[in-house]
Amino acid sequence: MSGHDASADLVERVREAIARRRPLAIRGGDSKVALGRPVDGQILDTRVHHGIVAYEPGELVLTARAGTSLAEVERALEASGQMLAFEPPHLGAGATLGGMLASGLSGPRRPWAGAVRDHVLGVRLVDGRGALLRFGGEVMKNVAGYDVSRLMAGSWGCLGLVTEVSLKVLPRPRVCTGVRLELSRDEARARLAAWGRQPMPISAACHDGDALHLRLEGGEAAVRAACDRLGGEPVDDAYWTALRERRLPFFDSPAPLWRLSLPAHAPSLDLQGRQFIDWGGAQRWLLADDDLDAARLRTVVATAGGHATRMARADDAFHPLPSAMLRIHQRLKHALDPFGIFNPGRLYREL
Repeated sequence: MSGHDASADLVERVREAIARRRPLAIRGGDSKVALGRPVDGQILDTRVHHGIVAYEPGELVLTARAGTSLAEVERALEASGQMLAFEPPHLGAGATLGGMLASGLSGPRRPWAGAVRDHVLGVRLVDGRGALLRFGGEVMKNVAGYDVSRLMAGSWGCLGLVTEVSLKVLPRPRVCTGVRLELSRDEARARLAAWGRQPMPISAACHDGDALHLRLEGGEAAVRAACDRLGGEPVDDAYWTALRERRLPFFDSPAPLWRLSLPAHAPSLDLQGRQFIDWGGAQRWLLADDDLDAARLRTVVATAGGHATRMARADDAFHPLPSAMLRIHQRLKHALDPFGIFNPGRLYREL
């Protein structure tokens, strides 16, 4: 395996920051720099620490350093007919494995294959005391009361400097195809609910406002039978990559973009702007009107059992936490980063 192990240098940088009480702004390829709250700190670039450390296709496990490009990881997996089943968005050519973990973002297959955290087997990280620690491994296990490996997913670098990630990988499906069905949103939601109780090989489902798009994956006989049953127009595989990377025409707009995370069965929400429904209804993209009331939006979404994220660099990017949940986050932050060195305020001002 190739690459460069810069863990000693990273530990030294963290220890120096602790000694000087100087915050660090952790960066990889900057592909997701436009998401979340701004961080005032000295930039720590993880890309000096890169390379695949171990990959055992027969064991379905890959371990790589955090600064490794996501594209390199995917090329190695593709050569062995395997994949990251949660389809992490790149959102830029420089996306790294560490940024993938820190953002916790998943693609169209997420409801059927799980989220990033469901595939994390272990991590190595530098904690807020300057120690290089290992959590997990090739099996899931808890340490000191926390499943630290999974906590890193979606933490936006606020809990520690991840240096290495071990992931569960899966075989690529034998057959993949897509169909487009002329259905209204309500009809699509009803059909998806019914199909969810049947052995349909669905691995992605979205509604663009005009039609339902489905991806079907699995064995040749199962996929062919589903296509014959559903009918509709064919959809090219590139559609799902464009959706994952937010390159579909819907996203080509200067309007503010919001990500609404909801129960899949939640009804249509009366909101100002255009909506795109993904994850079979569990993820909804909203291109908001300029005069959108963000507080009202979040109230409507919370009432439906979800939360709303502003997909921009903004102080209110993430849905406010209830006070009890915020206290839990603060205790966790203090346990792993007692001096507030790592990406302070990236998630919430109080962290």
